[in-house]
Amino acid sequence: MNIAEKAFKELFPDKIEDRRFSVKYSGKFKSYNANVRYNHREIMFSLSNDLKEVSAEIQIGLIQTLLLKIYKEKKNTLNIELYDRFIKNLPKYTTPSKIDPVLKESFDRLNKQYFHDFMETPTLMWGQEALRKLGHYEYANDTIIISTVLKNELELLDYVMYHEMLHKKLKFSSKNGRNYHHTSEFKKLEKQYEDMDAEKKLTKFLTKKRLRRAFRFF
Repeated sequence: MNIAEKAFKELFPDKIEDRRFSVKYSGKFKSYNANVRYNHREIMFSLSNDLKEVSAEIQIGLIQTLLLKIYKEKKNTLNIELYDRFIKNLPKYTTPSKIDPVLKESFDRLNKQYFHDFMETPTLMWGQEALRKLGHYEYANDTIIISTVLKNELELLDYVMYHEMLHKKLKFSSKNGRNYHHTSEFKKLEKQYEDMDAEKKLTKFLTKKRLRRAFRFF
């Protein structure tokens, strides 16, 4: 019995599944990431190489999380709780690999103003010139990634940075195998941002950017 079969049997002891389960480890993923693909013959789990060194109980929790998405069910197990706890604690043991100076200035301003300078500096880097996903916090490697579309928009950059710093501070809450990132506590703290018009300014800026991009094709 491989680790995926064990995860399934522990999660769904009364369910019968005729498809085969397979697990492989790959270096193509970012730290501690995974995905699942399936067809009528097989359910295939691909896990990051980093997870090889992690206990089987935590790997089972990750696989069970993916299984719940496949079967569209809500459930909780001790293994899922272990996996969530593992991910939440990873930033404590992560050393920043890259710190962009412009992003560092933004992070420091907000850290002093809203977090009493208590927040440890994560990896801070620019991503692609995206208009939809302006910022992202990666729990597994303690990294904040910001769209380069904000490089010359420091006021808007601070607003997006604050949003991602809240993700770093609050992590996520879990219930029945689902993770919730924008909790009521998150929304409450987000409203404490001093510029109450920041969201409107950001929307206006993005609308102009999208229009300019659209006109490039005429």
